[in-house]
Amino acid sequence: MDEDDGSVAIYMTSGPATPQRCATPFYMASIAAAMDNEVKMVFQIDGVLLMVKGVADDLYATEGGKLVLDFIRDAKEAGVEMYVCSAALQLHSITKDDLIEECEGVVGAAWMTDVGLDADLVLMY
Repeated sequence: MDEDDGSVAIYMTSGPATPQRCATPFYMASIAAAMDNEVKMVFQIDGVLLMVKGVADDLYATEGGKLVLDFIRDAKEAGVEMYVCSAALQLHSITKDDLIEECEGVVGAAWMTDVGLDADLVLMY
């Protein structure tokens, strides 16, 4: 990373129950990555459900809009790293095998805290 580049941490707690909140975080992540920032998204609480296979396949933020899965894939292609909270997996009885391939892995509270403390910009959805 160039010294002029920054870092962005995006914490996603919204999930499929609030689809209107599920596209913007990925869009913002894609834009930040295109601007040469290091971008990490962390999915917590109900946000973790977006990383489960099949959930984002039929989810639209707006009627007639783009699939949330397409926003996820765009962000991944832009270089965004995506992680899920270990406690959120337990909350929803999800295993690592249930996660989509775009997910980098499972992280704990200390890792999530470090990412937020080190980031130049923190966004929460």
